[in-house]
Amino acid sequence: MNIFLTEKQADFEDITDFFKRDIATLRTGRANPAVLDGIQVEAYGVMNPLNAVANIAVADARSITVSPWDKGVSKAIEKAIIEADLGLGVVNEGDKIRLTIPSLTEENRRDTVKKLNDKMEKARISLRQVREELKNKIEKAEADKEMSEDEKFRAMKELDELVAKKNDELKEARDRREKDIMEI
Repeated sequence: MNIFLTEKQADFEDITDFFKRDIATLRTGRANPAVLDGIQVEAYGVMNPLNAVANIAVADARSITVSPWDKGVSKAIEKAIIEADLGLGVVNEGDKIRLTIPSLTEENRRDTVKKLNDKMEKARISLRQVREELKNKIEKAEADKEMSEDEKFRAMKELDELVAKKNDELKEARDRREKDIMEI
């Protein structure tokens, strides 16, 4: 692997990892604690991630339980979940909050797949931006006589192969998630 790819390898990995984490938050018909990842709860005068103030567990295929470590923040957790507008049924049972996952309608499934495709397109755009940046660096290095024309073409080929591999990785993750979303 050439030096240009080596210095940007982490960027490519970050894009694919972010995409995988991001699509995990999309709701399917099954309980998945990742749907709560972006929720912030006001507790002790500051905003905290939900998983910093409560234990999150999947009770069964259709429900998630959120058990606050301090019962005093139970109302704040309930309020944060409701305000997140995730389409979940929220029941405060005092010592824990039960979230029920309603079945997705065909229309909801299609909308979720559209969101999934939008997220994939954003990830692909990010990959293209990093690719373009590297391509410009390689062309500049060749123009400045830091590398030969053959080395430039080898580096460009490696870059294109890496980008194709990362795009395939994104597509596989998207296909798996779409299967989960469309599954009844």
